[in-house]
Amino acid sequence: MKILGLGIAGIAGIGMSGCLGFGGQNSELPPITEEKLTLTTTTSTYDTGLLDVVNEAFEKRYGVSVEAIAQGTGAALETARNGDSEVVMVHARELEDNFIKDGVGINRRDLMFNDFVIVGSTDDPAEIAGIDSATEAFEKIAKTESVFISRGDNSGTHAKELDIWSESNAEPGGEWYREAGEGMGPILNQTNMEGAYTLADRGTYLSMKGDIDLEILVEGPIEDGPEILMNPYGIIVVNPAVHDHVKYDIAMAYVGFLTSKKGHNIVENYTVEDEQLFFPTAVSEKPNFQQYVPKEWEP
Repeated sequence: MKILGLGIAGIAGIGMSGCLGFGGQNSELPPITEEKLTLTTTTSTYDTGLLDVVNEAFEKRYGVSVEAIAQGTGAALETARNGDSEVVMVHARELEDNFIKDGVGINRRDLMFNDFVIVGSTDDPAEIAGIDSATEAFEKIAKTESVFISRGDNSGTHAKELDIWSESNAEPGGEWYREAGEGMGPILNQTNMEGAYTLADRGTYLSMKGDIDLEILVEGPIEDGPEILMNPYGIIVVNPAVHDHVKYDIAMAYVGFLTSKKGHNIVENYTVEDEQLFFPTAVSEKPNFQQYVPKEWEP
Protein backbone atom coordinates (compact mmCIF):
# COMPACT_ATOMS: atom_id res chain seq x y z
CA MET A 1 0.00 0.00 0.00
CA LYS A 2 1.39 3.40 -0.96
CA ILE A 3 0.95 6.31 1.44
CA LEU A 4 1.12 9.87 0.19
CA GLY A 5 4.04 11.77 1.72
CA LEU A 6 3.65 15.00 3.64
CA GLY A 7 7.34 15.58 4.00
CA ILE A 8 7.22 14.69 7.70
CA ALA A 9 9.95 12.34 8.87
CA GLY A 10 8.71 8.92 9.80
CA ILE A 11 5.11 9.50 8.69
CA ALA A 12 4.95 6.55 6.31
CA GLY A 13 5.85 4.16 9.09
CA ILE A 14 3.40 5.85 11.41
CA GLY A 15 0.60 5.59 8.86
CA MET A 16 1.13 1.82 8.81
CA SER A 17 1.32 1.44 12.57
CA GLY A 18 -2.42 0.95 12.89
CA CYS A 19 -2.13 -2.08 10.64
CA LEU A 20 0.72 -3.59 12.68
CA GLY A 21 -0.79 -2.88 16.10
CA PHE A 22 0.35 -0.57 18.87
CA GLY A 23 2.77 -1.51 21.57
CA GLY A 24 4.69 -3.74 19.13
CA GLN A 25 7.63 -3.06 16.85
CA ASN A 26 6.47 0.45 15.97
CA SER A 27 5.75 1.59 19.53
CA GLU A 28 8.90 3.74 19.64
CA LEU A 29 8.16 5.75 16.48
CA PRO A 30 8.63 9.49 17.06
CA PRO A 31 5.43 11.52 17.44
CA ILE A 32 4.27 14.06 14.89
CA THR A 33 4.18 17.52 16.44
CA GLU A 34 2.18 20.67 15.85
CA GLU A 35 -0.27 18.96 13.49
CA LYS A 36 -4.06 18.98 13.69
CA LEU A 37 -6.53 16.51 12.21
CA THR A 38 -10.13 17.56 11.58
CA LEU A 39 -12.84 14.99 12.24
CA THR A 40 -16.52 15.49 11.49
CA THR A 41 -18.71 13.15 13.46
CA THR A 42 -22.15 12.58 14.88
CA THR A 43 -23.44 14.34 17.95
CA SER A 44 -23.83 10.93 19.61
CA THR A 45 -20.10 10.10 19.63
CA TYR A 46 -19.38 13.65 20.79
CA ASP A 47 -22.08 14.00 23.45
CA THR A 48 -21.26 10.67 25.10
CA GLY A 49 -17.69 11.72 25.80
CA LEU A 50 -16.17 8.78 23.91
CA LEU A 51 -14.22 11.03 21.55
CA ASP A 52 -12.53 12.84 24.43
CA VAL A 53 -10.99 9.55 25.53
CA VAL A 54 -10.14 8.34 22.01
CA ASN A 55 -8.60 11.62 20.88
CA GLU A 56 -6.60 12.09 24.05
CA ALA A 57 -5.03 8.65 23.54
CA PHE A 58 -4.36 9.38 19.85
CA GLU A 59 -2.73 12.72 20.65
CA LYS A 60 -0.60 11.13 23.35
CA ARG A 61 0.58 8.48 20.89
CA TYR A 62 1.15 10.71 17.85
CA GLY A 63 1.39 14.30 19.05
CA VAL A 64 -1.48 15.18 16.69
CA SER A 65 -4.47 17.08 18.07
CA VAL A 66 -7.92 16.20 16.77
CA GLU A 67 -10.53 18.88 16.19
CA ALA A 68 -13.87 17.09 16.43
CA ILE A 69 -16.82 18.87 14.82
CA ALA A 70 -20.13 17.41 16.02
CA GLN A 71 -22.87 17.44 13.38
CA GLY A 72 -25.62 15.19 12.14
CA THR A 73 -24.36 12.53 9.73
CA GLY A 74 -25.61 14.40 6.65
CA ALA A 75 -23.91 17.63 7.71
CA ALA A 76 -20.73 15.80 8.73
CA LEU A 77 -20.46 14.21 5.28
CA GLU A 78 -21.22 17.53 3.58
CA THR A 79 -18.43 19.23 5.51
CA ALA A 80 -16.08 16.51 4.29
CA ARG A 81 -17.37 16.88 0.71
CA ASN A 82 -16.33 20.52 0.89
CA GLY A 83 -12.82 19.50 1.95
CA ASP A 84 -13.21 20.91 5.46
CA SER A 85 -12.43 17.68 7.29
CA GLU A 86 -10.11 14.74 6.75
CA VAL A 87 -12.07 11.96 8.43
CA VAL A 88 -15.75 11.28 9.07
CA MET A 89 -17.21 8.98 11.74
CA VAL A 90 -20.92 8.51 11.06
CA HIS A 91 -23.85 6.07 11.26
CA ALA A 92 -26.07 6.12 8.18
CA ARG A 93 -24.89 3.48 5.70
CA GLU A 94 -26.88 4.75 2.71
CA LEU A 95 -25.39 8.23 3.08
CA GLU A 96 -21.93 6.72 3.61
CA ASP A 97 -22.32 4.63 0.44
CA ASN A 98 -23.23 7.71 -1.59
CA PHE A 99 -20.16 9.48 -0.20
CA ILE A 100 -17.98 6.58 -1.39
CA LYS A 101 -19.73 6.23 -4.77
CA ASP A 102 -19.10 9.90 -5.45
CA GLY A 103 -15.38 9.31 -4.91
CA VAL A 104 -15.05 11.72 -2.00
CA GLY A 105 -14.66 9.03 0.65
CA ILE A 106 -12.27 6.07 0.60
CA ASN A 107 -11.01 3.31 2.89
CA ARG A 108 -14.23 2.86 4.88
CA ARG A 109 -14.05 0.64 7.96
CA ASP A 110 -16.68 -0.73 10.28
CA LEU A 111 -15.88 0.69 13.70
CA MET A 112 -18.48 -0.08 16.36
CA PHE A 113 -22.18 -0.30 17.04
CA ASN A 114 -24.82 0.38 19.61
CA ASP A 115 -28.55 0.57 19.01
CA PHE A 116 -31.49 2.91 18.88
CA VAL A 117 -34.22 2.94 21.52
CA ILE A 118 -37.60 4.64 21.72
CA VAL A 119 -37.80 6.72 24.88
CA GLY A 120 -40.56 8.65 26.57
CA SER A 121 -42.08 9.67 29.89
CA THR A 122 -43.42 7.15 32.37
CA ASP A 123 -46.96 8.40 31.57
CA ASP A 124 -46.64 6.66 28.18
CA PRO A 125 -49.91 7.95 26.66
CA ALA A 126 -49.51 5.76 23.55
CA GLU A 127 -48.96 2.66 25.72
CA ILE A 128 -45.88 1.44 23.84
CA ALA A 129 -43.86 0.20 26.83
CA GLY A 130 -42.57 -3.31 26.25
CA ILE A 131 -43.65 -3.56 22.61
CA ASP A 132 -41.16 -5.62 20.61
CA SER A 133 -41.86 -3.82 17.31
CA ALA A 134 -40.55 -0.35 16.53
CA THR A 135 -43.03 0.08 13.68
CA GLU A 136 -45.98 -0.85 15.91
CA ALA A 137 -44.77 1.63 18.51
CA PHE A 138 -44.64 4.39 15.90
CA GLU A 139 -48.11 3.45 14.67
CA LYS A 140 -49.53 3.74 18.20
CA ILE A 141 -47.83 7.12 18.72
CA ALA A 142 -49.35 8.37 15.47
CA LYS A 143 -52.81 6.93 16.21
CA THR A 144 -52.98 8.59 19.63
CA GLU A 145 -51.32 11.75 18.26
CA SER A 146 -48.88 11.70 21.15
CA VAL A 147 -46.10 14.28 20.84
CA PHE A 148 -43.05 12.94 19.01
CA ILE A 149 -39.86 15.00 18.76
CA SER A 150 -37.92 14.29 15.55
CA ARG A 151 -34.29 15.22 14.99
CA GLY A 152 -35.32 16.56 11.57
CA ASP A 153 -31.68 17.24 10.69
CA ASN A 154 -30.64 14.60 8.13
CA SER A 155 -28.61 12.85 10.82
CA GLY A 156 -28.16 9.10 11.09
CA THR A 157 -30.80 9.03 13.82
CA HIS A 158 -33.20 11.01 11.64
CA ALA A 159 -32.54 8.64 8.71
CA LYS A 160 -33.31 5.65 10.93
CA GLU A 161 -36.49 7.29 12.18
CA LEU A 162 -37.66 7.84 8.60
CA ASP A 163 -36.87 4.20 7.81
CA ILE A 164 -39.11 3.08 10.65
CA TRP A 165 -41.95 5.35 9.53
CA SER A 166 -41.62 4.02 5.97
CA GLU A 167 -41.88 0.43 7.25
CA SER A 168 -44.92 1.26 9.38
CA ASN A 169 -48.55 1.85 8.44
CA ALA A 170 -48.49 5.40 9.78
CA GLU A 171 -47.54 8.84 8.48
CA PRO A 172 -45.69 11.41 10.58
CA GLY A 173 -47.23 14.86 10.48
CA GLY A 174 -49.59 17.25 12.20
CA GLU A 175 -49.19 19.20 15.42
CA TRP A 176 -48.09 16.12 17.36
CA TYR A 177 -45.03 15.56 15.13
CA ARG A 178 -42.32 18.16 15.73
CA GLU A 179 -39.11 18.44 13.73
CA ALA A 180 -36.59 20.22 15.91
CA GLY A 181 -33.46 20.28 13.71
CA GLU A 182 -31.23 19.70 16.73
CA GLY A 183 -28.60 17.23 17.95
CA MET A 184 -29.39 14.26 20.16
CA GLY A 185 -28.68 15.95 23.48
CA PRO A 186 -31.04 18.91 22.91
CA ILE A 187 -33.68 16.55 21.50
CA LEU A 188 -33.62 14.44 24.66
CA ASN A 189 -33.93 17.58 26.78
CA GLN A 190 -36.87 18.82 24.71
CA THR A 191 -38.54 15.41 24.85
CA ASN A 192 -38.10 15.43 28.61
CA MET A 193 -39.62 18.91 29.00
CA GLU A 194 -42.63 18.09 26.84
CA GLY A 195 -43.30 14.59 28.15
CA ALA A 196 -42.97 13.38 24.56
CA TYR A 197 -41.44 10.45 22.68
CA THR A 198 -38.31 10.32 20.54
CA LEU A 199 -35.91 7.92 18.89
CA ALA A 200 -32.47 8.06 20.54
CA ASP A 201 -29.19 6.22 20.27
CA ARG A 202 -28.64 4.21 23.43
CA GLY A 203 -25.24 5.76 24.09
CA THR A 204 -26.45 9.36 24.32
CA TYR A 205 -29.49 8.33 26.33
CA LEU A 206 -27.35 6.47 28.87
CA SER A 207 -24.90 9.37 29.14
CA MET A 208 -27.81 11.72 29.98
CA LYS A 209 -30.01 9.29 31.89
CA GLY A 210 -29.26 10.85 35.28
CA ASP A 211 -30.40 14.30 34.15
CA ILE A 212 -33.71 13.46 32.45
CA ASP A 213 -36.93 11.70 33.43
CA LEU A 214 -37.22 9.54 30.33
CA GLU A 215 -37.33 5.76 30.15
CA ILE A 216 -36.54 3.28 27.43
CA LEU A 217 -39.97 2.07 26.36
CA VAL A 218 -38.95 0.05 23.28
CA GLU A 219 -35.58 -1.69 23.38
CA GLY A 220 -33.11 -2.17 20.54
CA PRO A 221 -31.34 -5.41 19.58
CA ILE A 222 -28.68 -5.11 22.30
CA GLU A 223 -31.50 -5.99 24.70
CA ASP A 224 -33.24 -8.40 22.28
CA GLY A 225 -35.33 -5.71 20.60
CA PRO A 226 -36.06 -5.49 16.85
CA GLU A 227 -33.15 -5.62 14.43
CA ILE A 228 -34.35 -2.46 12.65
CA LEU A 229 -33.01 -0.51 15.65
CA MET A 230 -29.38 -1.61 15.11
CA ASN A 231 -26.98 1.35 14.93
CA PRO A 232 -23.60 0.62 13.26
CA TYR A 233 -20.88 3.27 12.93
CA GLY A 234 -18.28 3.57 10.17
CA ILE A 235 -15.17 5.69 9.68
CA ILE A 236 -14.13 7.03 6.26
CA VAL A 237 -11.12 9.01 5.03
CA VAL A 238 -11.50 11.91 2.59
CA ASN A 239 -9.96 11.13 -0.80
CA PRO A 240 -6.77 13.19 -1.36
CA ALA A 241 -7.32 12.91 -5.13
CA VAL A 242 -10.42 15.07 -4.65
CA HIS A 243 -9.07 17.39 -1.95
CA ASP A 244 -5.29 17.42 -2.21
CA HIS A 245 -4.84 19.55 0.91
CA VAL A 246 -6.18 16.92 3.31
CA LYS A 247 -3.70 15.26 5.67
CA TYR A 248 -4.27 11.80 4.27
CA ASP A 249 -1.34 10.09 6.00
CA ILE A 250 -2.39 11.38 9.41
CA ALA A 251 -6.03 10.54 8.67
CA MET A 252 -5.01 6.96 7.90
CA ALA A 253 -2.99 6.86 11.12
CA TYR A 254 -6.15 7.89 12.99
CA VAL A 255 -8.17 5.13 11.31
CA GLY A 256 -5.36 2.71 12.04
CA PHE A 257 -5.38 3.71 15.70
CA LEU A 258 -9.14 3.32 16.06
CA THR A 259 -9.20 -0.03 14.26
CA SER A 260 -6.22 -1.44 16.19
CA LYS A 261 -6.43 -3.55 19.32
CA LYS A 262 -5.66 -0.42 21.33
CA GLY A 263 -8.60 1.46 19.78
CA HIS A 264 -10.83 -1.59 20.17
CA ASN A 265 -10.07 -1.72 23.89
CA ILE A 266 -10.73 1.99 24.39
CA VAL A 267 -14.18 1.70 22.79
CA GLU A 268 -14.99 -1.54 24.62
CA ASN A 269 -13.98 -0.24 28.03
CA TYR A 270 -15.66 3.16 27.76
CA THR A 271 -18.58 3.29 30.19
CA VAL A 272 -20.87 5.82 31.82
CA GLU A 273 -22.17 4.80 35.25
CA ASP A 274 -20.95 1.25 34.57
CA GLU A 275 -22.92 1.03 31.30
CA GLN A 276 -21.04 0.15 28.10
CA LEU A 277 -22.08 2.67 25.43
CA PHE A 278 -20.47 1.26 22.26
CA PHE A 279 -19.43 -2.19 21.08
CA PRO A 280 -16.31 -2.32 18.85
CA THR A 281 -16.33 -4.32 15.61
CA ALA A 282 -13.11 -3.27 13.86
CA VAL A 283 -10.92 -6.08 15.20
CA SER A 284 -12.26 -9.33 13.81
CA GLU A 285 -10.87 -12.69 12.73
CA LYS A 286 -13.42 -12.66 9.92
CA PRO A 287 -13.80 -9.04 8.78
CA ASN A 288 -16.85 -8.24 6.71
CA PHE A 289 -15.77 -7.52 3.13
CA GLN A 290 -18.87 -5.39 2.52
CA GLN A 291 -17.62 -2.78 4.98
CA TYR A 292 -15.20 -1.45 2.38
CA VAL A 293 -17.64 -0.94 -0.51
CA PRO A 294 -21.24 0.22 -0.99
CA LYS A 295 -23.64 -2.50 0.13
CA GLU A 296 -24.94 -3.47 -3.31
CA TRP A 297 -21.47 -3.68 -4.87
CA GLU A 298 -20.68 -6.99 -6.59
CA PRO A 299 -17.34 -8.18 -8.02
